[in-house]
Amino acid sequence: MAATAVHNTGIQDFQIRARIRSGADWFIWIGALSIINSVILTYGGNFHFIFGLGCTELVSAVAANLPAGAMVAGWVVNIILAGVFGVFGKFGRDAQKWAFYAGMLFYIMDALLVFMFRDWLGLAFHAYALYRIYTGLKAIGDLDEGSPAALAARAGTAA
Repeated sequence: MAATAVHNTGIQDFQIRARIRSGADWFIWIGALSIINSVILTYGGNFHFIFGLGCTELVSAVAANLPAGAMVAGWVVNIILAGVFGVFGKFGRDAQKWAFYAGMLFYIMDALLVFMFRDWLGLAFHAYALYRIYTGLKAIGDLDEGSPAALAARAGTAA
């Protein structure tokens, strides 16, 4: 019977870790698609993915109307912004709560920028992405509850 409980806990642990990775991967996709949006805007494209950051689109739009040196500076800023999201994704995949909290705060601030520009579809996507990221954060709590120390504590109080 104990082997079954350990096996089930192993499966549950795998499923929880998959939810954490899935939530954290949203940061990586958002950062990557933000760079793609910047490329599209820089080369005169007239569309964008709703999946990117509003702040990188703003930087690209401003830099596109300035001299070439400013465009390079805009690219540097956009790469840094997207890279920060990559960092959130990397540490989020390692179940670091701070990465989820900081990334969600940053993305909420970006949602406010999207709201200011009345991009309703982009705002709706921000809300959905925040929900999906939150499911990864919540899974960290589920993982903590299923840790050997937590299981031993519950077993001790149940006896």
